[in-house]
Amino acid sequence: MDAMAQTPATATATQPAAATAASLKPLRGVRVLSLALNLPGPAALMRLKAMGATCLKAEPPGPRGAPAGTSGDPMGQYNATAYATLHDAIKVITIDLKSDKGQTQLHKELVRTDLLLTSFRPSALAKLGLGWKALHKAYRQLSVVTIVGAPGARAEEPGHDLTYLADAGLITGLSLPPTLFADMGGALMASEAALQAVLAQKTSGKGSFQEVALSDAAAWLALPRAWGLTQPHGAVGGAHAGYRVYPCKNGRVAVAALEPHFAAALCAAGDVAFEGMGTMFKPATHAAMARFLAGKTRQQLDKLAIAKDIPLHTLAA
Repeated sequence: MDAMAQTPATATATQPAAATAASLKPLRGVRVLSLALNLPGPAALMRLKAMGATCLKAEPPGPRGAPAGTSGDPMGQYNATAYATLHDAIKVITIDLKSDKGQTQLHKELVRTDLLLTSFRPSALAKLGLGWKALHKAYRQLSVVTIVGAPGARAEEPGHDLTYLADAGLITGLSLPPTLFADMGGALMASEAALQAVLAQKTSGKGSFQEVALSDAAAWLALPRAWGLTQPHGAVGGAHAGYRVYPCKNGRVAVAALEPHFAAALCAAGDVAFEGMGTMFKPATHAAMARFLAGKTRQQLDKLAIAKDIPLHTLAA
């Protein structure tokens, strides 16, 4: 693994702190090869690229009978915009891992790879000769981060973002979630695992194996709900009158006046007597806030937020 570039720890007089942080490339010199398809793997690879890694993506051939140039990654077939964003500035090659030629091509790449990212089931990796024991024996400095649906013995179970969120208690009705929380959370965990692997390799000189489970990502995201924070009786689950979404005159408003000073400012604006945090949990306060906000336009509320330092965000109806 190439030595990583050194970055100044503090900003200079001519370089703001924000610019210095944005220029950090902790994975500069690290070569990553990804075999991971769909969303979590490519999203993790996108983050590794942003951290300075040299990233290569290997995809299987496109579907039989498909036009030439059709991506072998399902994401490239059902959402071209997402695929293009995920693979921006990342070199993509085609490798048929089930062929002798493809295996030769793959191992030629592995010789110069520091980190391999996969998202196959363990049995599929074994069939392709890509189990951890075989890889570690052949490439002692190679680290592997493998993304699976569920950990350990459950890694062979089929599933997707929706099933992992359901298992974690994050599907509370019949509506689909507004985004793919488990997939994107898993991508963050995979990029974190890659950083851990790089640090471990620099210490030991050997590669490491890390398994990232999307079900674990969902469970992590579900912790606030498990603690009661986002349950209906919780402060950020609807019980606190200053932390809710209300209708306003020409749309909606997301109010996040959670801390006492924000709650007091909101109450003052709505002509509600603030007598400590208990005020915010009273039905009368909820009713008063609803009436107040329903009578204001988005423009009025935007101005109020600035004038009174109240955290809120207006939305279309």
